[in-house]
Amino acid sequence: MGGNVVVNSDSLFSSSIQNSNFNFMPFQPFPHMKEDAMMLRGKEEMESGSGSEQVEDKSGNEQESEQPKKKRYHRHTARQIQEMEALFKECPHPDDKQRLKLSHDLGLKPRQVKFWFQNRRTQMKAQQDRADNVILRAENENLKNENYRLQAALRSIICPNCGGPCIMGAELGLDEQQLRLENARLREELERVCCITSRYTGRPIQTMGAAPALMAPSLDLDMNIYQRHFADSIAPCTEMIPVPMLPPSEASPFPESGILMEDDKSMALELAASSMAELVKMCQTNEPLWIRSSENEREVLNYEEHARLFPCPLNLKHRSELRTEASRDTVVVIMNSVTLVDAFLDAQKWMELFPTIVSRAKTLQIISSGASGHASGTLQLMYAEFQVISPLVSTRETHFLRYCQQNAEEGTWAIVDFPIDSLHQNFHPSYPRYCRRSSGCVIQDMPNGYSRVTWVEHAKVEEKPVHQILCNYVYSGMAFGAQRWLGVLQRQCERVASLMARNISDLGVIPSPEARKNLMKLSQRMIKTFSLNMSTSGGQSWTAISDSPEDTVRITTRKITEPGQPSGVILGAVSTTWLPYSHTKVFDLLRDERHRSQMDALSNGNSLNEVAHIANGSHPGNCISLLRINVASNSSQNVELMLQESCTDQSGSLVVYTNIDVESIQLAMSGEDPSCISLLPQGFMIVPMASSNNGDTQCLAMDGNSSEAANGSASTTSGASNSGCLLIMGMQVLASTIPSAKINLSSVTAINNHLCNTLHQIEASLCSTNSCLVGSCSEPTASAPPKQ
Repeated sequence: MGGNVVVNSDSLFSSSIQNSNFNFMPFQPFPHMKEDAMMLRGKEEMESGSGSEQVEDKSGNEQESEQPKKKRYHRHTARQIQEMEALFKECPHPDDKQRLKLSHDLGLKPRQVKFWFQNRRTQMKAQQDRADNVILRAENENLKNENYRLQAALRSIICPNCGGPCIMGAELGLDEQQLRLENARLREELERVCCITSRYTGRPIQTMGAAPALMAPSLDLDMNIYQRHFADSIAPCTEMIPVPMLPPSEASPFPESGILMEDDKSMALELAASSMAELVKMCQTNEPLWIRSSENEREVLNYEEHARLFPCPLNLKHRSELRTEASRDTVVVIMNSVTLVDAFLDAQKWMELFPTIVSRAKTLQIISSGASGHASGTLQLMYAEFQVISPLVSTRETHFLRYCQQNAEEGTWAIVDFPIDSLHQNFHPSYPRYCRRSSGCVIQDMPNGYSRVTWVEHAKVEEKPVHQILCNYVYSGMAFGAQRWLGVLQRQCERVASLMARNISDLGVIPSPEARKNLMKLSQRMIKTFSLNMSTSGGQSWTAISDSPEDTVRITTRKITEPGQPSGVILGAVSTTWLPYSHTKVFDLLRDERHRSQMDALSNGNSLNEVAHIANGSHPGNCISLLRINVASNSSQNVELMLQESCTDQSGSLVVYTNIDVESIQLAMSGEDPSCISLLPQGFMIVPMASSNNGDTQCLAMDGNSSEAANGSASTTSGASNSGCLLIMGMQVLASTIPSAKINLSSVTAINNHLCNTLHQIEASLCSTNSCLVGSCSEPTASAPPKQ
């Protein structure tokens, strides 16, 4: 929607939703500004001439003959101007009756009166703008003078120790940023050399340990400058903690050009054909290649049968330190095969289709294109980084080849990803080692625009140590397995269908279908930002608050300078807790604004009313909500809103929200570029995870890099187990607008206490519904799944 939308916040956000089926408000059209803009003319012309009655009524031939002549303007008399000025002071926007009466009294045409008032309003607006500009210029000059004065005072500061001039904070921050970039480059080069050396020597080469973080000047951060307030006061503290600080921007990890030479392309095409045959067979073959577990109904790969059918490449055959993950699943999605294939072959669309899994992706080289622009036969080299929304799980980076092929007889498309390790002379693998073997999907077209997708995920990974609370989640294959890929795909396809829907009649406070679409895009960016900020994507480092191995709270700081997020230093914190409740029960509690308002740590004691609701799928929990925060400061000039999106699928659930003002919502709905809207999302990730009887035994087996243990972990995860879920809470605070600021202990204590209070209130709410007691409520930090 291109036009401006003017929203009366007091009337639109004051009442709750009446429709119980869709939770929408009755549609109320937004008032549109219909004032016609006129070209600014001279003062004399605006006071005396209408601007449109320039030529008397004449026939077409007479007008053509007089076209070259100078146009005559009708000038109003002094009495006419005086009468219209008097009415303008009382009513700048006269209606048709008033204009007709005035034109009759003054002997003018109604159009002349109409255009005079339009020109007069334009003149008044221009005068007001000029006056405002004068005031703003004066204020700007005052601020410049004050800035110069402060800079001069800073330059005159003398160091009390050496008597020399002090180093400015901006210069120190720039030097520190350059050192960090140089350090990151050297560390990456060292890891690459160690990886190459270990490949040829057969012995793993240890790289350097993490260097201590550089400390900037101490700063007491005021945790109340963002909308989340903390009960604990922040006292001055001189004890600093080394929280990693990322620079505002990093060098691109993608090569600028393709890394496959012409001699390698023929080999790549041969590998594509064999990998495609392997994927199709793994998708279509059941036993004995895939064995269904009798305990949890999940399919487990028979490694002996797979090794017999598909011999392992020579460079991976003797790599016993690589652990194998394999999974398969099938779902039906509401998207046709052509659209799906197009999304898989476009790196940006692929990231949008899997916003919580694919954190970064890029097509590095097009090796082969299909005939006549057809997607079938396309082979391309790609880079991708896969993530879990948790700082306790490392991301997985990989370079791979993606091949697409259509089987017209069967009406299927197949997309396979296979490793590039066989072409190692031109490629340096990532560290830690992650090799994605023949993985991908087979897409079968179905009626009415649906598709049946069978997904196979098969990889060998040299895993970094994983925290014990997430051992089962990672080593059972749930973190990066086919079930999670298809769960997100199915949900995102429903979201796209809702985004493209046009037959929406009840929109609540949303003025049009286009505004609804723009609001959904803004919410999609909120989900993407939350997923990136709460993971280790891009090499983001996290620090544990305590040395206890059971502590799951991690904190980090980030420098933000680009638009889309508040500029300055962002303090982030994430905690992970196992709860003895089903993930659906926890999800329903957290997404419902009526329940959340009962937890002071999440709502600050304020009630929430839903004023707009957008359904994102068949499940009622997949939706976008615009919530009004009922606080005492609310008025027609100041309305606090909250944008929230909740989604759930078979692999887990997500609830993400952020505070936002009315002006930003209006900007997003009007069709303007919403990238300038600052979002600082917070939220929860809920993962279904049973508590097994031998929880730690599985972690020890996985640390031994045993593929058999990985194969059996899927069965033990839900074998003799208790129903439960993992609750991952993530929050962010704009800690300071000073880029070189560091976090002190009192700030970390405040955010940690807020996480603990939130966890306790969530557990208390869950306990009250079940009339039970939770043993972990007395602990200030999260705990691992209990062992029986």
